[in-house]
Amino acid sequence: LWFPPFPGGRARARHPGKPGCKRSRPAIMAALKHRRTALERVEKFLSEIYFTDCNLRGRLFGDRCPPVSLSFFQTPRRIPYDEAVGQEFRPAKVGDSFGPTWETCWFKVELSIPQAWAGREVHFVWESDGEGMVWRDGQPVQGLTKEGEKTSYILTSSLKESEPHSLTLYVELACNGLFGAGKGSMIAPPDPDRRFTLSKAELVIFNRDVYELLVDLEILLDMAQLLGEENQRSFQALYTANQMVNMCDVTDPSTFPAARDLAAAIFSQRNGESQHTIHAVGHCHIDSAWLWPYEETIRKCARSWVTVVRLMERNPELTFACSQAQQFEWVRTWYPGLYTQIQEFVAKEQFIPVGGTWVEMDGNLPSGESMVRQFLQGQLFFQEQFGRICSEFWLPDTFGYSAQLPQLMRGCGIRRFLTQKLSWNLVNTFPHHTFFWEGIDGSRVLTHFPPGDSYGMHGRVEEMLKTVKNNKDKGRVNHSALLFGFGDGGGGPTQKMLDRMKRMSDTDGLPRVQISTPDRLFSVLEKESSQLCTWVGELFLELHNGTYTTQAQIKKGNRECERILHDVEVLSTLAMARGGMFQYPASQLQQLWRLLLLNQFHDVLPGSCIQLVVEDALQYYTEIRRVGARLQEEAVQSLCRELLQPKAGSTKSTLVLNTLPWERTEVISRTGPAGTETLESVSVLSPQEDGSIRESVPDGCYANQFALFDDVPLYWDAWDVMDYHLETRKPVTMLLKPLEITLAGGLRGSVSFSLQIGKSSTLTQEIILDATCPYLRFLTQVEWKEAHKFLKVEFPVQVRSTNATYEIQFGHLQRPTHWNTSWDWARFEVWAHKWLDLSEHGFGVALLNDCKYGASAHGNILSLSLLRAPKSPDATADIAHHQFTYAVMPHLGSFQDAGVIQCAYNMNFPLHAVPASSAQCPAWSAFSVSSPAVVLETVKQDRTHQPEAVVVRLYEAHGSTVVAWLQTSLPVKEAMLCDLLERPAAQGRLPLEQRGMRLSFTPFRVLTVLLVLRR
Repeated sequence: LWFPPFPGGRARARHPGKPGCKRSRPAIMAALKHRRTALERVEKFLSEIYFTDCNLRGRLFGDRCPPVSLSFFQTPRRIPYDEAVGQEFRPAKVGDSFGPTWETCWFKVELSIPQAWAGREVHFVWESDGEGMVWRDGQPVQGLTKEGEKTSYILTSSLKESEPHSLTLYVELACNGLFGAGKGSMIAPPDPDRRFTLSKAELVIFNRDVYELLVDLEILLDMAQLLGEENQRSFQALYTANQMVNMCDVTDPSTFPAARDLAAAIFSQRNGESQHTIHAVGHCHIDSAWLWPYEETIRKCARSWVTVVRLMERNPELTFACSQAQQFEWVRTWYPGLYTQIQEFVAKEQFIPVGGTWVEMDGNLPSGESMVRQFLQGQLFFQEQFGRICSEFWLPDTFGYSAQLPQLMRGCGIRRFLTQKLSWNLVNTFPHHTFFWEGIDGSRVLTHFPPGDSYGMHGRVEEMLKTVKNNKDKGRVNHSALLFGFGDGGGGPTQKMLDRMKRMSDTDGLPRVQISTPDRLFSVLEKESSQLCTWVGELFLELHNGTYTTQAQIKKGNRECERILHDVEVLSTLAMARGGMFQYPASQLQQLWRLLLLNQFHDVLPGSCIQLVVEDALQYYTEIRRVGARLQEEAVQSLCRELLQPKAGSTKSTLVLNTLPWERTEVISRTGPAGTETLESVSVLSPQEDGSIRESVPDGCYANQFALFDDVPLYWDAWDVMDYHLETRKPVTMLLKPLEITLAGGLRGSVSFSLQIGKSSTLTQEIILDATCPYLRFLTQVEWKEAHKFLKVEFPVQVRSTNATYEIQFGHLQRPTHWNTSWDWARFEVWAHKWLDLSEHGFGVALLNDCKYGASAHGNILSLSLLRAPKSPDATADIAHHQFTYAVMPHLGSFQDAGVIQCAYNMNFPLHAVPASSAQCPAWSAFSVSSPAVVLETVKQDRTHQPEAVVVRLYEAHGSTVVAWLQTSLPVKEAMLCDLLERPAAQGRLPLEQRGMRLSFTPFRVLTVLLVLRR
């Protein structure tokens, strides 16, 4: 006998043995189910849009209550809490708009929780277009970002009478969105006049039982949709979800537990032993600057990390991987209370520092020494603050990875590497997700790309299935990573992400999911690594190759400041070593290095940032130049004091300082007696070629040919130059000023000319040849006013080779000059540091530069990329005056034997000419190396700042196995090898012999030597 459903929604049947019952019937009658309608039925039951008056989603929140009072004040500055709360606040209301862009609004929110809400979970809900931070009792307590699904602050999980019912919160609102304020699209230049609307500010009752049921149904619905019609498990999930809808009366929470029991029965059905295991790690990738300035990143870190801390308090199983020592330092400085909480969770191994670098730097353009300092500054910070260094290099979003990185990682205590950016390749799919990566010196690191091809997952069924399906190394390893959380200030993981994955921890039909740590993942991968493949050489990203050229002034600032800090360290170390009162400027150099390293972040040095960031970066370079010049002068004064002091009867002379480790013969400019500039050859003789060299340029071709290309990518304007730009080449031929001789010869000969470039730009060039110099210099000045154009200079050369050679960090590599395969063709635009070379047996031509990185060699044409003109995200990118120098160097023999490497250094590290008082300046050399294959790159005080400890870094530059002798005139009493973190190597002591210290090198090996001086 059947009766109408009772209010709970289930039919009631009389049971056997009870009066009036003839026979039993099932509680819910079996029925045919149409897959589509059943799926959509569950969807609508969960919908935020449809049927919210009667579905489950509409019951997530209960009663609501507006604030007692809402007031605000606005400021163009990012000010601390104590200053903000002392300001004069004026009334505000929901629906008001605030701005413009980059302003900050502080809201004072006075709340009173109704007494009737006793025992209920109460949230403060805040929704706005900007990024917010809740402050309570003077401390940040919750980040609020709508795009990161962070719109509420939990006041209490069960309101007690003893808890305060009246309280005052402050909300700090940044007038920018999660991705800045692009006008019309995310990467468009910021709209300076955007307004940001406050759409919600209220107290609400949060129905936790509704939430839990929603998550259950969401997982089942995803399983039903994504496992597919051929999968039995799909139908089990669908039928269970449908049955749960039948059982639920959304107006009667007492019907929820039985429905949840049905879901739990599905989730508790376990996997077989062979199932893939996903290691889920919380993550919040925060760009240190990008579509917002550095200052805003400080607040993004605080908003995100305080949200993570709140989540950890409620979920002790949550782990969160966090990179970039600079960001930790920002939070330590500006939010000390929050930083103390982070330290506590680091000690609990929940908040996990990773990466080991100062920032997530660009992986191509920083010099070898800059990359060492990224690790040195990062690892020392983590050691000092948290008692441990990082064991994983973490660089998920950088635009390619230098083939020298494996050696640098290993030298800094790291044998593991995680990224995912090569999933962005435009042409070729990278063949692995877990593999060994081998660098140019043979160093190997275990490398993992999360197979979900993302570092911002949301813990969805779809992502788990993709992780397994997409894994390129099935059968080799059975574990992989999944990084979950909203990035760039979105607050990282959410409670819902965690709750989804709890239900999927070991559920038949889905991979196992466990909240894990990077160390646990890599430890398992190491045990499974016997069948892994090895990738040798660079990890080249087949996209974003316009970043080698965009924002030329940032590139120039980077190269110049790397040189400045190198020279200051060399001269300061020598001044310190020679005794006296000189104090090595360790703290000031650390500050300058950290500024330089910050600007090497992977959206700053590449130029893919807004104008505000460019202005900050250029200001930091100005600061490095200013302080660096002062430090250099102080070091020179101490080092050469006697030679610089005026003496009675002495004549004016010039003291020349060479900060490179080989002898040089060059023409320098000095100020003569009448104040005029005169040329002088300073000659510390070294072998020179006889000058007879064959014709370098093929008949009918022109060297130093400028070419202008249309440069309109598909989307990523500042980032990308597309292959089709090569089809738009237009030679630049319009003379504005014909060639004229500017210096007729002697020590220097030069000619100059001017060209019209495009519609609005001009180029003036002086071509210079110095006596004894093996290369021809092109001193170039450009007034650049183009839009979406790309300027290059080309050198067709009479050389045939299938490979060209490009300098990278501490070495070089070869890339093909042909486009045989898609892997070759995808490298139509590549990067190099100070030189590239095309050689055949016995002859070659090298192209040197002082601040450029983009290059190519196709067929017999060497090309250097000079200037781009993108309009997003900086509409003014590169519209400026530019000055740079490049040089062409034909040579006999190999580039190694011809000294191309040394010449490129010479051009980038000019001699220092200092006015002196005496002509009697005895030559003095601090260091020399016996082999031309070995470059002495760095001389500095060691990291412990002991005045008697000097660190010297050398590398093998030719690609050869060689023994070299390091000689020094410094008073060395002890020498030992150490790693790149300057920790002495076991059995690394070096005997001090008459010829110096014997050092053994294999190709491209980097060695660091710690010298202890006699005082």
